[in-house]
Amino acid sequence: MKIAITSKSFSKNAILVNQIKEKYPNAELVLQTRPTGLSQEELVVFLQGCEKAIIALEEITEEVLAHCPELKHISKFGVGLNNIDMAACEKHGVTVGWTGGVNKLSVAEMTLGFMLGLSRNLFTSSYEMKQGEWNKNGGFQLSNKTVGIIGVGHIGKEVIRLLKPFKCKVLVNDILDQTEDYLKMGVTPVSKEHIFKESNIISIHTPLTNKTRGLINIKNLENCKLSPFIINTARGGLINEDEIIPALDAGLIKGVALDVYVSEPLDIEAIYKDKRIITTPHIGGNAYEAVMAMGLSAINNLEEDYAQS
Repeated sequence: MKIAITSKSFSKNAILVNQIKEKYPNAELVLQTRPTGLSQEELVVFLQGCEKAIIALEEITEEVLAHCPELKHISKFGVGLNNIDMAACEKHGVTVGWTGGVNKLSVAEMTLGFMLGLSRNLFTSSYEMKQGEWNKNGGFQLSNKTVGIIGVGHIGKEVIRLLKPFKCKVLVNDILDQTEDYLKMGVTPVSKEHIFKESNIISIHTPLTNKTRGLINIKNLENCKLSPFIINTARGGLINEDEIIPALDAGLIKGVALDVYVSEPLDIEAIYKDKRIITTPHIGGNAYEAVMAMGLSAINNLEEDYAQS
């Protein structure tokens, strides 16, 4: 059997590689160790002859599957299935293994870190100090502020849990009716429009779909009354990147924290050079503990009957 692993972080993790070798001692492993990701054409070549694959952020499309007839099972390293065409998998007889929420604490902790850093002006003041500026603007406390959470899945719920000690008013919006959960968590379900109008901080935790693409844009931000901070640790494409700096210049928002981008690595110089925008290289789910949990889950999910939602 031939097993492909498209994730560089998995492929370079000796513990995870040894784990999969122990589980499949007779399998041939194809490891992705190059510094950049795989293009669609390169992915097709990489998957040739493989029966199983551990996939990270690579796009599994109809075209890819059509050129990889030996592939029978995909296991997801990470969270979210928006990069996998499930209909195409069903058409080609490819099963998909996945466990949701494996890295939720890692992403939620980073989101909380962004909230604190933006509120207290930590990142901007550090940047200014390195440029020789001594700006004593300490921002404001996160405690007792209004936080809007758009998308209340595994990670959204974990962010809400971590916010408890700060006694924030938490407004939430999700496509699912989770009334009982909201009562237990002490949060208030509202429309997206209400979140834009009333929040000091807005954090997005939705999948990327046709309905959520460009969710954060100038038109929506014009409804903001409090010039909030915007945080995206979910998926690139949820924010219209071309409208971030115009929104900042217009005073519609105070600052932005981004861990995900439409194109990765980020190729918009104006964004990562603007001191009002915190940029990190998609590391929200990459805490050591989360990488290990995602890796072990992906190994277990190589077996079709282990797949979970």
